[in-house]
This record gives sequence, C-alpha cells and structure tokens, in this order.
Amino acid sequence: MPAAVATLAGRHPGLEISLTDTHPPEAIELLRTGKVEVAIIFRYEHTEPEPAGVRLHHLLDDPVYVLSTRRERGVAALRDATWIAGCERCRSHMLALCADAGFEPRIGYSSDDMVVMQALVAAGLGVATQTGLALRAHGIDGVVATKVPGSHRHIYAATYGEPPDPPATAALLEALAEAAASAVTSSDQHLPPSRKPLAPASSAS
Repeated sequence: MPAAVATLAGRHPGLEISLTDTHPPEAIELLRTGKVEVAIIFRYEHTEPEPAGVRLHHLLDDPVYVLSTRRERGVAALRDATWIAGCERCRSHMLALCADAGFEPRIGYSSDDMVVMQALVAAGLGVATQTGLALRAHGIDGVVATKVPGSHRHIYAATYGEPPDPPATAALLEALAEAAASAVTSSDQHLPPSRKPLAPASSAS
C-alpha cells in the first residue's frame, strides 16, 4: 500500500489520500456505506463471498507458511501442537487447513498482531500460519517458516457499484496493480536469511 500511495502522489500531486487500517469485513462495510472509495482486502479459498455490488480487482496471491521453531513436514504433522490463531478470516483458513489434514487444532492463543504471533512461536508456545508478505515485513530469530503447498491468501482491491470507476479510483487501482506486480517479483529474494521461508517438505494433507 505505501508504494502505491507514493506512486499515486507522484503522478497526481493534488490528489488527497487517506488510509484507514481495519479488517476485511469492516473495510467492506466502509466501502458499501461510501466512507471509502477502495478497500484492500484478503480472502482465502473458504471465505464467504463478499456482498452484492462489491467488485474485486485481483492484486496478488500471497503464499501461506506454517511458523514453528523447526522445519515441519506439513500441517498433518502438527496435529498435537498448540496453535496460535489470528484474525477471523485467518483463523477460519487455519481451521480449514487442519480439517483438510484430518484434525481439529488445539488453539491456545489468539492474536491478530503478527509480531505477537511470531514472538509466541519463537518462545516455543505454539505454531501459527502467516503469509509471505507478513514475513517480509517482520521476522524474529528462531522462527522457521515452512511453505504450505497450494495455500494462498488472495489479495484484492475492492470497489462498490457499477463501472466505470471515477478517475481518482481508477488511478489508485492502477498504482495498486503496479505495486502488487513489484511485490510478486521480489517476493522471497529480499527476505533476510533468518526469515527466508523453507520450501515445503511434503503435502499439507
């Protein structure tokens, strides 16, 4: 998001941009009530459809990783672990991953703060799921990330109502698409060694 806003500000110096940080359901409600023009949200394979009238513009697919203090052999190998749950959508996705692997996870901690989640993992208190973009933004020594095969967080820019979009909205969507393409290109290359995700050891199921 910061890269897109910087690009937009450079191209359109007179355009005023504000930002509200919230979870996807709340962001969609702000969009539907006209309080924001664009909502950047994420979804997973099992996420319920967004309300009618919401148009989704795909930006990127963010790979999901299991965080532990060691390399893991897949989600199924963690059936006896204590799990750390995230926000509502991330928690639902984690539950779906575990269900696909044949078990119901024992959730010992809940936090939607990626720093707190990683600290709990590093302390050996549990395992968690996070995405590649989160790992690029922050990493704690001692946390090992193992990629979950075929699992992604899908990121979209959402608009509301019928096209065409207003010029300012269209300009923001263009800047977001460019920033997303850049993020995909540089996904794992710019992770410090302590955060570099490991390739999957086996299937998650």
